[in-house]
Amino acid sequence: MNSLDFLMNSMRTMRTTGAIARSSKYLMREMLKSVHFNHAKVIVELGAGDGVFTHVILERMRPDAVLVCFEIDPKFYNILMNIKDPRFILINDSAEHLKKYLTLHNHPEVDYIISGIPFVALPAELTDRIIHVSRDALRKNGLFIQFHYSTLISRVYRRIFGNLHVQFVPLNLPPAFVMVCKKM
Repeated sequence: MNSLDFLMNSMRTMRTTGAIARSSKYLMREMLKSVHFNHAKVIVELGAGDGVFTHVILERMRPDAVLVCFEIDPKFYNILMNIKDPRFILINDSAEHLKKYLTLHNHPEVDYIISGIPFVALPAELTDRIIHVSRDALRKNGLFIQFHYSTLISRVYRRIFGNLHVQFVPLNLPPAFVMVCKKM
């Protein structure tokens, strides 16, 4: 998907997309720097969009690892359906149903959850459910990695995870914050 198509789709679906441009290579680098791909067996991506992170994750994953992606936007979902990789599982459902699909695919816990869900645009109850189910799905010491365009939601991560590391990424449109939480 080119930048103009991404912008047009985002304008139409701002509530679920939450972005006006594709993520920059600088944001991608910061989002993925904490992921130890040589040890990760199960990675989850929430709000995969048009696959800008998805392709890089698949390139870096072990041959025996699995990437479970959630995308609810029909246009983005159709783009992601073109990915032909036996390690890739695509789900067209809300991330609040994460545990259901992990159980269905026989993955009781995950190593990393990488998310681009625009939680600040969602109802607070739905945001809490998704973040709680994400925390519960992680193995001990697993990481939840999320980007936002503000730090408004940081208190929610601290409340649910009990910890939070924030890194500012100025070279993105708009500038972004990467938030990393560890399941203790």
